[in-house]
Amino acid sequence: MTVQDIRSFNRFYTNVIGALDYGRHLYAPYTLTESRVLYELAHTPRADIADLRTELTLDAGYLSRILTRFERDGLIERSTSQRDPRRRTITLTPAGREAAALLEERSQSSIGALLSTVPPADRPRLTEAMHTIRTLLADHRPASPRTDKTDKHVTLRDPLPGDLGWIVQRNAALYAAEYGWNADYEGLVARIVADFAEDHDPHLERVWIAELDGRPVGAVMCVRDEAPGAARLRLLLVEPDARGAGIGDRLVQACVDFARGVGYRDLVLWTNDVLTAARRIYQRKGFVLLAEKPHRSFGADLVGQDWRLSLHGE
Repeated sequence: MTVQDIRSFNRFYTNVIGALDYGRHLYAPYTLTESRVLYELAHTPRADIADLRTELTLDAGYLSRILTRFERDGLIERSTSQRDPRRRTITLTPAGREAAALLEERSQSSIGALLSTVPPADRPRLTEAMHTIRTLLADHRPASPRTDKTDKHVTLRDPLPGDLGWIVQRNAALYAAEYGWNADYEGLVARIVADFAEDHDPHLERVWIAELDGRPVGAVMCVRDEAPGAARLRLLLVEPDARGAGIGDRLVQACVDFARGVGYRDLVLWTNDVLTAARRIYQRKGFVLLAEKPHRSFGADLVGQDWRLSLHGE
């Protein structure tokens, strides 16, 4: 591998990406950088301006001008950070979410068209090659002066092809390793994920994938519940080596914000008492324990718990 090899690949890949925007309609009426900002805001509820600037490596003045335009166009709202009153946070308005969704739809369509040129049998090789590049370059980047896990590059995004299968695989592997659960649990997760993949309302149901330094390390789902006006939080997962970075908290908060934003009255969930870390997150978010019941599932004796969060302070 030489410097020239990387430069040659960069030129090739830049041309490929440029071809996706043939006619310059993909990001219109925004620039590429403005679209990146909208994407980040859509996937990071209540984004801190300072963190946003660091995340996207943007000049403070440049980002300020972009946000001013967004505010003028009615796409964002600014407020004081709950964590630090000296900081300002940004949230998307309904118009902002609509604009971000349109850009996401265009991007998904363009990438889908690109993938359609790759034979299905070759796509796993392509995915693995991209994963290898990201992993190797991320592992050998110069370390940040800050080494705390909470300072690492964490983003939430929509699932990409293969991510739903990853949710099934990682749930099965982690719960088997940590709690000794058998294949019954994998079957349950597979059914939940398959139901979502085959039939879900994108306006009322959603999945988030958490990435840490470019690799998936967590996930959560928000789906409609059988009870009228209620959504259900499902399959919260954080990889062991990524715990302690606040990822589980961010995933649950994203689910809460989404459910509230689309008009659900309650957010409910079912868990087991052995999952103490997840339970602490639910309690911090204001979930209330409604009922407990012993049961034998997944090859283990467990105590199931039903939790509920009122999304309108009732």
